[in-house]
Amino acid sequence: MSRLGRKAGETLIEMALTADGEECNGPLVETISTTGSEIPSSSEGLNSTETTLLIPDHQVIDKRHESKDSIFFRDGIRRIDFVLSYVDDLNKEWEKKLERRKEFENNLQKAGLELETEDKKESEDGKIYFVKIHAPWEVLITYAEVLNIKVPIKENDIPSMVENPLDCMLTPFRLPEKVMHPEPDYFTAPFSKEKQELYLINDESTFFSPSMRNRIVYYILTRCPYGTEEGKKKFGIKRLLNNGTYSAAYPLHDCQYWKKANDPNCDSERYTLYMEWARFLRFYKEQPLDLIRKYYGEKIGIYFAWLGFYTEMLFLAAVVGLICFLYGLFTMDENMSSKEICDPAIGGEIIMCPLCDRECDYWKLNTTCASSEYSHLFDNVATLFFAIFMGIWVTLFLEFWKRRQARLKYEWDLVDFEEEQQQLQLRPEYEAKCTQKKKNPVTQEMEPYLPLTSQAVRFCISGTTVLFWVSLIIASMIAVIVYRLAVYAAFASLMENTQTLEPISGLLTPQLATSVTASCLNFVIIMILNFLYERIAIWITDMEIPRTHLEYENRLTMKMFLFQFVNYYSSCFYVAFFKGKFVGYPGAYTYMFNRWRNEECDPAGCLIELTTQLTIVMAGKQIWGNIQEAIVPWICNWWGRRKARSNPENLYSRWEQDHDLQIFGALGLFYEYLEMVIQFGFITLFVASFPLAPLLALMNNILEIRVDSWKLTTQYRRPVAAKAHSIGVWQEILNGMAILSVVTNAFIVAFTSDMIPRLVYYYAYSTNEDSPMSGYINNSLSVFQISDFPDRNKPKMNPDNFVICRYRDYRYPPDHERKYLHTMQFWHILAAKMAFIIIMEHVVFIVKFFVAWMIPDVPADVKAKIKREKYLTQKILHEYELEKLKEKLCRGDTQATEKEFIATEGKVELSSAM
Repeated sequence: MSRLGRKAGETLIEMALTADGEECNGPLVETISTTGSEIPSSSEGLNSTETTLLIPDHQVIDKRHESKDSIFFRDGIRRIDFVLSYVDDLNKEWEKKLERRKEFENNLQKAGLELETEDKKESEDGKIYFVKIHAPWEVLITYAEVLNIKVPIKENDIPSMVENPLDCMLTPFRLPEKVMHPEPDYFTAPFSKEKQELYLINDESTFFSPSMRNRIVYYILTRCPYGTEEGKKKFGIKRLLNNGTYSAAYPLHDCQYWKKANDPNCDSERYTLYMEWARFLRFYKEQPLDLIRKYYGEKIGIYFAWLGFYTEMLFLAAVVGLICFLYGLFTMDENMSSKEICDPAIGGEIIMCPLCDRECDYWKLNTTCASSEYSHLFDNVATLFFAIFMGIWVTLFLEFWKRRQARLKYEWDLVDFEEEQQQLQLRPEYEAKCTQKKKNPVTQEMEPYLPLTSQAVRFCISGTTVLFWVSLIIASMIAVIVYRLAVYAAFASLMENTQTLEPISGLLTPQLATSVTASCLNFVIIMILNFLYERIAIWITDMEIPRTHLEYENRLTMKMFLFQFVNYYSSCFYVAFFKGKFVGYPGAYTYMFNRWRNEECDPAGCLIELTTQLTIVMAGKQIWGNIQEAIVPWICNWWGRRKARSNPENLYSRWEQDHDLQIFGALGLFYEYLEMVIQFGFITLFVASFPLAPLLALMNNILEIRVDSWKLTTQYRRPVAAKAHSIGVWQEILNGMAILSVVTNAFIVAFTSDMIPRLVYYYAYSTNEDSPMSGYINNSLSVFQISDFPDRNKPKMNPDNFVICRYRDYRYPPDHERKYLHTMQFWHILAAKMAFIIIMEHVVFIVKFFVAWMIPDVPADVKAKIKREKYLTQKILHEYELEKLKEKLCRGDTQATEKEFIATEGKVELSSAM
């Protein structure tokens, strides 16, 4: 039997929106049957009796004995589900804002919400009004049905998985059971007002969690009207925030983060999250994902679940990468190439051609001894193994995440969650800016639309803007390249003529100095362009007027990712695939803009420079990101609350404390995902050049989890709970980057490292059986006759009267009939490189797709639980319908026939059989 006794055909918001007989501007809410509800229909309005029922009279409280650090109304019974704040400024729009607020709050009360206003005299600064909102039981059950919220019907009777014998070893990393699983595991079903007896309702005040309550209230706030302006109906708290009618709208934290609430009815979940999750000293502990989901909602919960899983998987990659690095470290002394370069009898006797025109002198090969030794740390046979390993690792990560995500979808009641239905509601901005209407072929209702011509113009402007900014990034990268070309001669001259730099000249070569300074300059440019483009991307996405929230997020995601992909990775792509590849040879160098000579790689290869570039950009981004995420919000909050900190808690209210915190906006998670996906690119796209990249990412992510949890728990207002059953479009971006990473790493091993030339020499050109790699350096350097230098390239001085110089290439010597043309060895190496790329790509792709095929996306036990829950839900619902029909037959109800009873009974039997 229903708890309510009246009949109506509309939800609360529909009643409020259609009370004046006007047609709504687009579908604001779904129509559901509310038979048995005490909510009046649109023709009835709210009489005095119903108003008394829905909005109880306020109790008179002695404020002298009342603590305002509370999450309840003054009566101490009704929970504050949402807070609105505003400043009553006497400007020219004061009367209009006052009228909007009055109309909006009246409509909220008509919708069944209960309001309580705190006068500005009660606030800490004496300027801000606070409107506290409470959703009574009748409103909650109405919109729980609208939002298809799942609630408990029976305790889970499926036995838990067999305990792992190794679990005892993981005990130090575990959290208390009460923290990990704050609620029992239930089978759930979508809520229905007419079938309340089915659900495990022990206490109406706690049946819906605070996150569910604030989600329901926010749903109403975003659809409640506040009047008609310029002939159009206006509605929604978002518009009221944008036009300054209200200054803030937020749900409350349940207590202060550093101590439990005094009220025994408060769970103090924020305190628990801070103590068990948000402190850095708990970095080795697992995350309380169920509690995060309960307090913040599924959307934030799924982000931390993904970040935690990504960090766990990084541990394996970091260990293998560290082993590969240690292999390079322990085999440095066995590297024949660096031995020959450092040997005074070999590298000390080889005279290299100048690295720039006119100003640079001839130099001896052994001056690059230190850099060639360090290059072996990353350019060794372990590089190939690690590149292949990471290609497989990224597949394992994505496939196992799908399984983890499927388990979370079941545990968090997201299996049948229709995200599209939730997200495909029209954006208020779309409805406000689209004046033309057309009939929706599905709903047969008139709704706003954007004409095709307007869409085309907006997309052209948007596309042009994005291309302009991408071109600006490329132009800035070219400017950095020009910087590298222009300052190299200056560094070479400075280091040659400055005695103070002589002790470190072996380590700090002109090439390395140029590379480091250029990388730092590039990082600064990246940060500046990133800061500017974030605002441009939001502006052009707003200008496109996306129809739904899902479209808006997807478009902004693609724009931001495209820009940041080019911004962060362009310099790495240049060093990996272009630097040193189009140099020419002495006497016929290649010039950029016919002025600056293209850069050459170090005789030991360009891989060490790629490592330097990657380390600076990756580490710099992570350090800067943590400063932005942690220190900046802390300083802002400290400044905003510096006066209120001295107030006692009975004056500094819970809603004021939260009002002084930072806002976790609608794009808060977007930036968190973007940061991690860019990092994912660094550890996959270029990992062959830097095996320690996963280790850096692991250390950063251990810190990132605690920084994100700390700022969310202590520095930000409580976000409105939102549902999400996956990480969304980011999953496709990660898949795309995983495929691209196989290609980039194959090209890095083939063209950037010296592995293929060394292997070709080892198997085809070596003449020393006892030491096959001896003579490789001499073989890899071609000979140039100095007299063949044109005046443009010839150094100003040649005090030692050198006759020949060497350069890095495979060309015939000056006395050969094919003078300075490529030798056959060059073509053998090129063929080997292309063959290696094809073989490596095919092998890794075959293994990747085989692994993906072998690992099912949904674990077998989760499939069984989903089937069990569906069966049990159907059985309980069918038995409930059968009992209702029996009651009707016993009462002699003519509406219930014997055939209807037999059909229902048969449905129960059929469900059991299935």
